[in-house]
Amino acid sequence: MKNKTCCFSGHRVISQGQVQQIKKQLYTEIEKMIQGGVQYFGNGGALGFDTMAAQIIIELKKQHPAIRLIMVLPCRNQDINWKPADRQRFRDILAKADKIVYVSEKYYPGCMQKRNRYLVDNSAHCICYLHKNSGGTAYTVRYAQQLHLNIIRIAQKIEEPAD
Repeated sequence: MKNKTCCFSGHRVISQGQVQQIKKQLYTEIEKMIQGGVQYFGNGGALGFDTMAAQIIIELKKQHPAIRLIMVLPCRNQDINWKPADRQRFRDILAKADKIVYVSEKYYPGCMQKRNRYLVDNSAHCICYLHKNSGGTAYTVRYAQQLHLNIIRIAQKIEEPAD
């Protein structure tokens, strides 16, 4: 199953000027994964890139009913401090997920990293949106490199917005 699994990792904050480019590239890369035999898509449920990726998987399930969205969450109350609209979007995604895994019942320092390691440990591929070398996404991508995952970097495939 691991060789048929792809995880996602990306920044929570995405420039509005890049959202459509990222979605388009993400859709293209997920389609390539599906055509290459990937069936399972692990998602950490964070705001930003994770949300975008989960929504695309849900949409692609209409064309590819064999693919599965596996939500791997750090804790049961991950969305406790989110804005109501973000919380509703998250709950809608969870309702459409094929499987939900909680790495911890309650939040504790380090549960996000545990979630990220779980995603990488159970995947052969990682599609990421990484444009800075610090933070959770950078940590996760470095860990994926150490485990020799096939890493697809969305940020390197899109144009930077003009200032």
